[in-house]
Amino acid sequence: MKVVLFCGGRGSRMRSDLPGGDMPKPMQLVGPRPLVWHVMRYYAHFGHKEFILCLGYGAQHIKDFFLTYQETGSNDFVLRDGKIELLSTDISDWQVSLIDTGLDSPIGERLRRARPYLGGDEMFLANYADVLTDAPLPDIIERFAASEAGASMMVVPPTNTFHVIDVSEGGLVGGITPVSQMPLWVNGGFFVLRQDVFDHIPENGDLVADGCAELAKRGRLLAYPHRGYWRPSDTVNQRLELDRSWARGERPWALWEA
Repeated sequence: MKVVLFCGGRGSRMRSDLPGGDMPKPMQLVGPRPLVWHVMRYYAHFGHKEFILCLGYGAQHIKDFFLTYQETGSNDFVLRDGKIELLSTDISDWQVSLIDTGLDSPIGERLRRARPYLGGDEMFLANYADVLTDAPLPDIIERFAASEAGASMMVVPPTNTFHVIDVSEGGLVGGITPVSQMPLWVNGGFFVLRQDVFDHIPENGDLVADGCAELAKRGRLLAYPHRGYWRPSDTVNQRLELDRSWARGERPWALWEA
């Protein structure tokens, strides 16, 4: 299946004075490679190797990464007689389309502009290109394919550290519960979509607020709850923690290493 990756956001919460602070969020490093590479490796691990990257802010950084891609950055190799012999490869069998979808386009509009590159495929995958997980993608796709839904959204428990406070009318606290333990689910950023999702996304619209919301009203939005590993990288600290996790060898999302 084709995989649409939304790579055009400004990622303002990721801005920092650290080296590479002006990079678009999908190009922020985790280990030796940027976030978008990790997301792509996840999909490729399950056999989905045809990617459509929706570019916007910082597009040239992403183009340059693929135009100058060095396999030796994350693969073992032998140097013999001045020639490199790779012992493994990352992306040699990938097809990557890099599409300009507008500097400030919302997600839904980026998806609309990528539609011509989907061909006649009934179903396709989509992702924000900045979230890592160990979710069982084949199961997500199988459940969606067996349904009549127009979209599937992976949902996860909230990950923030806030507490929900139960307060009586008199002001007494009756209970304190971590928000992660509440019966709540949030958008996990991993989508399986059918082409008719486009019927519900207006020009300059949003994938979730417009497309998914309208499908939900019609009873055609499927949720896939996932309580396993899931980590966003919306902020500098979240990205740095992923980088430190990689350095420690704790990489639950790197299913391709198993």
